[in-house]
Amino acid sequence: MSIDQLISAVQLGDSGKPKYQAIADELAQFILSGQMAVGEKLPPQRALAHRLGVTTGTVSRAYDRLEQDGLATARVGDGTYVRALEKTQTELSTEVLATPIDLAHNVAIPTEEVQALRRTFEELSADPQALQQVLSYQAETGLRRHREAGAQWLSRFGMTGNWKRVMITHGAQHGLTCILSTLARPGDAVLTESLSYPGLQALARLMRLQLIGVEMDDEGMVPQALEQMAKTLGAKLMFCSPTLHNPTGSTMSIARRQDIAAVARRCGLLVIEDTVHATAKAAPLPALSTWLPEQSFLLSSFSKVMAPGLRMGFLEAAPVWLDKFAAFMRADCWMVSPLLPEIATRWIERGTIEKLIDLQRQLIGARLACAREILAGLDFKADPEYPLLWLPLPEPWRAGQFSAALRQAGVLVRTADHFAVGRSPAPHAIRISLNTPLSIDQLAVGLNRLKALIHSPPSASMDP
Repeated sequence: MSIDQLISAVQLGDSGKPKYQAIADELAQFILSGQMAVGEKLPPQRALAHRLGVTTGTVSRAYDRLEQDGLATARVGDGTYVRALEKTQTELSTEVLATPIDLAHNVAIPTEEVQALRRTFEELSADPQALQQVLSYQAETGLRRHREAGAQWLSRFGMTGNWKRVMITHGAQHGLTCILSTLARPGDAVLTESLSYPGLQALARLMRLQLIGVEMDDEGMVPQALEQMAKTLGAKLMFCSPTLHNPTGSTMSIARRQDIAAVARRCGLLVIEDTVHATAKAAPLPALSTWLPEQSFLLSSFSKVMAPGLRMGFLEAAPVWLDKFAAFMRADCWMVSPLLPEIATRWIERGTIEKLIDLQRQLIGARLACAREILAGLDFKADPEYPLLWLPLPEPWRAGQFSAALRQAGVLVRTADHFAVGRSPAPHAIRISLNTPLSIDQLAVGLNRLKALIHSPPSASMDP
């Protein structure tokens, strides 16, 4: 379908819907009716926005909605494409369950965060000096006491414990934005795993960076492939998750970390290291950054192991880099609100965070035991302290086909193409989140539906 045909068909009248939803609904109709072919590229967001007279952000939200509904797939630097559908529009409208079981999103299981927050607010209300401090301006890198707590926390990854190397951010995604906005320019290449964090991919699209996928094996990024890519492209930035990589759950050995660090030194790569999921480990391996203290940036937050609403994190790097990031922070948001770091600092000082994460681990362990029992016989990858399973699909299933069929059974999962970088081929595999269902009973229902489907070969009518 041409952009002119699309423009003439999309109606943005007074439907009462937000504009992005109206656009998404119209595009969904074209896809479900077959007017847009599988693999067909959607119009560039900027071009469609111009023709419809809306902002690029509106079209971006519409495309994001199509992705969430499993109708389209975005590839960094390459555009958004129509995904394969295995059901007709009638089947989709009649079979989708009203309240699907969510095994797609990665959200920490609630434990005792509310009670801990209530106690902290009571402490703060009795401390006028602390209240005044959290209502005042602070340095761009954060209050010293908060940075000291951050340095203490990051020492569990083998970091220095030097507060002068730590700054406060609005979470790991904000820290990543500080780094890339300071060090990268449109068109720059950023190397990462061939399956990588979707937040990085969204940021790369926004900043017009070339995100390049590097070959992976069971431990993560392959050193030889990284070196070849760095030399071929002249890249100077890389992003990786050495411990509990999302989505595969892989963890680099010490030897692999040393090999990656050696490549980074030879090629002059600046390394951005994501430890957000590694926070779940009671005794994590030393961070890759420990071998590259002057050319690495370590990101950490509590969003995936405790409370996503506690929007703050720590960024550790050499002080010369923090000075540069402080300038971006000043221009971007002036400072991180001191209230959230104050809460996190008190929780670190009192051991509350360790307790909350330990409770999270216990709940993950119970859910993982449930998954191992139900999915026995399937070749999935799991870690005892990690709530995500990585499941390569058996033949003849294909990821998009399986995900769509499972959605009709009332269960949502993430397919590998959600994480695929650029034109990197995505394996036929799914990521299963054990932590989002409200209870183990609900999780068991979802996993049993998944198991029943995976043992039922796809019918001919479901072939792409």
